[in-house]
Amino acid sequence: MKEKLLTNKKHGMAALLLIILLLIADIGGFIYLSIQDDQEFIPVLAILLPILIVMFKGLVVLGPQEAVVLTLFGKYYGTLRGDGFFYVNPFCVAVNPAAQTKLNQSGDVSTVASGVSFDVNGNQQVKTEKVSKKISLKIMTLNNNRQKVNDCLGNPVEIGIAVTWRIKDTAKAVFDVDNYKEYISLQCDSALRNVVRVYPYDVAPNVDTTGDGIADDGSLRGSSEIVAAKIRDEIQDRVAIAGIEILEARITYLAYATEIAAVMLQRQQASAIIDARKMIVDGAVGMVEVALERVAADGTVELDEERKAAMVSNRLVVLCGNHDAQPVVNSGSLY
Repeated sequence: MKEKLLTNKKHGMAALLLIILLLIADIGGFIYLSIQDDQEFIPVLAILLPILIVMFKGLVVLGPQEAVVLTLFGKYYGTLRGDGFFYVNPFCVAVNPAAQTKLNQSGDVSTVASGVSFDVNGNQQVKTEKVSKKISLKIMTLNNNRQKVNDCLGNPVEIGIAVTWRIKDTAKAVFDVDNYKEYISLQCDSALRNVVRVYPYDVAPNVDTTGDGIADDGSLRGSSEIVAAKIRDEIQDRVAIAGIEILEARITYLAYATEIAAVMLQRQQASAIIDARKMIVDGAVGMVEVALERVAADGTVELDEERKAAMVSNRLVVLCGNHDAQPVVNSGSLY
């Protein structure tokens, strides 16, 4: 269904003044005819009074970035958009199936009526909520609960996203889906699972995340911008039928699931230790080579192969050890 905007209904103030004047005239005429004891037109004025009261229902006030979808006797009548004071057919009914749906998102604030009810014992009852049928056109952020999803290697990962969205077509949002808030929430969860299962948590060998048949370095942790863009596109394709525009999707939480988090932390620590040791050994070997070249170039000491081997061994122990060296002074000969 396509949205139909009602652009010629911004006559709320004029309609309000006219109804008030007619109401005053009706009441004044009723009083005057009663005093004059003229019974001929009193029934007409009595019938006109409830009609004028019903006409007040046609007044609609909208704030900035608000809309209301109207139906007339079950048919789509049109949509009012933008701030202003409108007057429509008083028999029109505002429709918003998601008015009472509360998600973990901005804009979901309840307005509670001031009236309080009491039971027979005088105990206070739950207050009655006043539900607004207006549809917000503002940009809202949906922050769904964290999902536990298996990545492409089968490792359970906990991930959460924040989706920024707004309504573009009010008719589609109201009539083409049952509840557009629940619909976008479920589609966000489904799209998130569909994208995450393509990527590993961290860079892994022989993994193709782009679909071109060539292994790459894509990962959830290292390619967060690319993953977020894919999630946004996936959600947009799913919610276009509901007249919703997805502006942005961002990963707000990413971690291994609790059952494997400790093991994966040990794995990362072991990998970091190995890389650090490799760097230390490479640096120590280079320093030993420089030292041997300097000794040979200066000619201060002539070292045979056995003395060179002992010097290399001692310097590698000193440079690669975890603790400070404890030197032993040899006052005699090596032989």
